[in-house]
Amino acid sequence: MLVAAGVGAALLWWGGGSTPPTPPGLPEPDRTVAWLLPSARLGMQLGAVCTVGLLLAVVVLSPRDAGGRLSALGYRRLRAAALAAALWSVTAVVAVCYTLVDLFGLPASRVLSVRAVLNFALTVPLGQSLALSAALALVAALVAARSLRPAGAVVALLAALAAVVPPVFTGHAASADNHQLAVSGMLLHVVPVTLWAGGLLALAVTARGGTADLAVAVHRFSPLALACLVAVGGSGLLSAAVRLTSLAELTGTRYGQLLLVKAAALGAIAVAGVLHRRRAMPALLAGRRRPFLRVAVVETLLFGAAVGAAVALSRTPAPIGEEELDPAATLLGFPMPPPLSVESVLRLWLPEPLIITAAVVAAGLYLAGVWRLRRRGDAWPAARVALWLAGCAVLVVATSSGLARYGPVLFSVHMVQHLLLMMVAPILLVLAGPITLALRALRPSTDPRWPGPREWLQRALHSPVSRTLTHPVVALTLYVASLYVLYFTGLYELAVRSHAAHLAMVAHFLGVGYLFFWAVIGVDPAPRRVPYPLKMVLVLISMVLHAFLGVALMQSATLLAADWWTALGRPWGPSPLEDQRAAGGIAWSFGELPTVIVLGALMYQWIQADRREARRRDRVADRAEAEGREDPELAAYNRMLAELAERDRRVGR
Repeated sequence: MLVAAGVGAALLWWGGGSTPPTPPGLPEPDRTVAWLLPSARLGMQLGAVCTVGLLLAVVVLSPRDAGGRLSALGYRRLRAAALAAALWSVTAVVAVCYTLVDLFGLPASRVLSVRAVLNFALTVPLGQSLALSAALALVAALVAARSLRPAGAVVALLAALAAVVPPVFTGHAASADNHQLAVSGMLLHVVPVTLWAGGLLALAVTARGGTADLAVAVHRFSPLALACLVAVGGSGLLSAAVRLTSLAELTGTRYGQLLLVKAAALGAIAVAGVLHRRRAMPALLAGRRRPFLRVAVVETLLFGAAVGAAVALSRTPAPIGEEELDPAATLLGFPMPPPLSVESVLRLWLPEPLIITAAVVAAGLYLAGVWRLRRRGDAWPAARVALWLAGCAVLVVATSSGLARYGPVLFSVHMVQHLLLMMVAPILLVLAGPITLALRALRPSTDPRWPGPREWLQRALHSPVSRTLTHPVVALTLYVASLYVLYFTGLYELAVRSHAAHLAMVAHFLGVGYLFFWAVIGVDPAPRRVPYPLKMVLVLISMVLHAFLGVALMQSATLLAADWWTALGRPWGPSPLEDQRAAGGIAWSFGELPTVIVLGALMYQWIQADRREARRRDRVADRAEAEGREDPELAAYNRMLAELAERDRRVGR
């Protein structure tokens, strides 16, 4: 922490962020803000690292007791995480207050009041992001303080990771050209860094107990650290490419030089991890703890330097290009595209790094599972591999091709994205059977105190949350009702104006689509068994309600997101209302094609299930005949007939 503060202060002074110039005609700002605000932001980052790291250690890097509950070590880490999260929330509140002071450029005594701070936190995006981070950190603190089981630690970890995200959408990245690339790149940078640094810190400061358990924890942490290193390196390059227009700016500006300092610190962390962990792991297995502690101390100090550099970077102005954006580019983050054509959709891609990364990782993990099965001599259908890869490809095309560039410009193109994300991609993915593959490919844990990914997946499948979400009524409601909520409230306009809301919309479309089609045609085991007649009813209801949405859009005379289309001022193509009606036609006509395919797949599965049941009954009858006894099902049927005959005889009397 002291290293982070010292490095941050030095680089802040060197980068010029501590003494921002006062524009002519404005009063001198409160000089205490120049250091107090970065200190609060540093406290937020350190609080995030400590909280996430300790909670990650509780969930993944700590043994359980004989009953699957938290061990003594896990309990201590959970309570320490609660304290760290509370401090994180406090520093975020301080950041809210002094960010407001910084914006006004006046003494704090003239700016700060309860009403002013609340107004800033509730109405201004920058204040909203910091306030949301403070609230989520407080939730993580309360959950961690009151939890006694691993499930509570998981909830607290999810809340803490969510608290890391909001400031990303209001920093340098959000105001840059191509802000979609910049923001997604920052998400791919900030979250892995927090997991990486936090996990290492948790292992370093709570490395108690036997060296055998510590060796298991370090062995589990190593793959996560490697994945974070790759994500951080790639996202760092992407962020630099977005903010800097030339290599000269990398070495000739304070911002670029701070980027180099931060990159050097992360590179040193990677080298230290690779070189020293080769010695630390054998030493732990041999019962010696000191080599690992040396590794952890060195890497923690380097991470402190990297965090300090990040804080200084957040207060250092990025180079500003000379090109001025037109109003449409200011809204979109890129210039207005030319009139829609097949050629422009194929050529004008708008990569979404976050989703591309998720798709590539999903495809890689699936192929790794298939490779492991075949390596041990087990078969896996090639058709399922093709379905999974096709689903990942559809996800990338829907979010990164020219469709992504035209989606916020034409409602009809957005509707095509909607159909791909909510219908086509989920259908392909659920038919690939990823859960079945994971359960077959993942090795069971040999130590009940250390459950692994396979055990986590099994518990998730049988959790109350899974049973609730896979209930037919819940799955259908989420799938259909959310469409009406999105399009007939202000959420759709929010999704085109805000990149955060856009990412949430994409995740929602894919998630509810996957959930619904898993319930009706999925080949994976599910917490609930839905009979085939009910599955048919669910599909037909969804078809009718989706078609009704299309008809409602076609016939509506009210323009959705009218303020957005007015501000955008698209100079070509149909009017916004005509385009909206075209989108309704797409939802009504082409939107039913995937549903017809689902009905066909469902009928095929129903027939195959009946055939399997008939073969099972034949095997039971053959076995009973070979053993010289009556078929159990036939005997039960005969008893039923006898009981009915006896009842009729008694009634006849």
